[in-house]
Amino acid sequence: MTRARQALSLVISVAICLGAAGIGFLLTAPSLGTWYPTLVKPGWNPPNWVFGPVWTFLYVSMAVAAWLVWRWSQELPVRVPLRLFSVQLALNVAWSGIFFYLHHIGVAVAEVLLLWSFILATTVAFRRVSRAAALLMVPYLAWVSFAAYLNFTVWRLNR
Repeated sequence: MTRARQALSLVISVAICLGAAGIGFLLTAPSLGTWYPTLVKPGWNPPNWVFGPVWTFLYVSMAVAAWLVWRWSQELPVRVPLRLFSVQLALNVAWSGIFFYLHHIGVAVAEVLLLWSFILATTVAFRRVSRAAALLMVPYLAWVSFAAYLNFTVWRLNR
């Protein structure tokens, strides 16, 4: 595989993940100044400015992880790991719609648990192809673990 093709595929992977981030942001943004500030949140809720940089880092890490797996496509079966990745990415976007756009906090708790399961499955599947790819998914899994607990706590405080 040529360096140009590898570079192009990395750019495409980053564009796909940042595109998902952009869709998630479009679903989130209308509630940030209106509905979200009205929710009761725990004292350990991060300040709003933390979420943008953290998610940007995570989306880029996810993109690089998927790219590392894709690079092995000539030698190893990568269809299942990349399909798992696609499902978790779609679930990631869906969570933003459920929580921020639809304001269904309880449904978002169930959805984030499903998302977490797919992130874990993706990480395990990536590990079979590339250890580096799996390691790049670990911060994302950790953050979504935290986000799931935060989502649950916000739901409990506001029902």
